[in-house]
Amino acid sequence: MVLENNSFESINKNRMYREQIITREDLNEFRSLLLTDLKEILSAKAQKQKQWLKSGEVRKLLNISPGTLQNFRINGTLSYTKIGGIIYYAYNDIEKILEENKVNTQPNLFKQ
Repeated sequence: MVLENNSFESINKNRMYREQIITREDLNEFRSLLLTDLKEILSAKAQKQKQWLKSGEVRKLLNISPGTLQNFRINGTLSYTKIGGIIYYAYNDIEKILEENKVNTQPNLFKQ
């Protein structure tokens, strides 16, 4: 009898009921909810950018050596703040410098 009960329960678990059918409307609603959640996550990540970066973070972000970063400080390319022995760089200043030095190219349709 126990065996029959278990097999009956497993059959019932696999049975599809009318209220369990997924419709196109259900999928569209799920899609829109998923997209809304993804947009919120991406915008939250964008807002969480640190305002001040340490030297190592700047070097990693720009893929430059310690000497190059020191040259940027010396020649005034990149402003900084020094507190104790730690040097901080404003993220907005780094973005500004990258934008100012951006080179806009024209597509070359005809190679010579």
